[in-house]
Amino acid sequence: MASITLGGNPVHTSGELPAVGSQLADFSLVQNDLSVASLSNFAGKKLVLNIFPSVDTGTCATSVRTFNASASELENTIVLCISRDLPFAQKRFCGAEGLENVVNLSDFQDGSFGKTNGLDIIDGPLKGLLSRAIIVVDADGKVVHTEQVAEIANEPNYEAALAAL
Repeated sequence: MASITLGGNPVHTSGELPAVGSQLADFSLVQNDLSVASLSNFAGKKLVLNIFPSVDTGTCATSVRTFNASASELENTIVLCISRDLPFAQKRFCGAEGLENVVNLSDFQDGSFGKTNGLDIIDGPLKGLLSRAIIVVDADGKVVHTEQVAEIANEPNYEAALAAL
């Protein structure tokens, strides 16, 4: 269990992020067209998993915008923006913002991604949503960088995530 804060108040996650050097567990997440994507959909690509509570909050929206701006310059890399938002909300946000360099994925159906990766917020006002975290994997699916953002309202360390590629 990770201890993080929301507005300085303690909250907890359901576990710990995957260990650096481990293989990222397979997942089933819903895409904007309601089809299901798994890790095999991105085989051979480096991945930046930008995980957050909801695209309808300022910090989450900023992280999607920031990674979208960087993604167009990354070689053999895909940025996955993952939350429990409905795919309709994710699609609406990126469409309104003109964001085309990230892939939105939703863990709304069964929450298995959050459970498997220790990302579920288990108490506090955001209970049931995903914590703010970054997981970077290489083209073989091996975890090369993680960050559990200590304060949910803070942005992740973009530079450290991109440097891990």
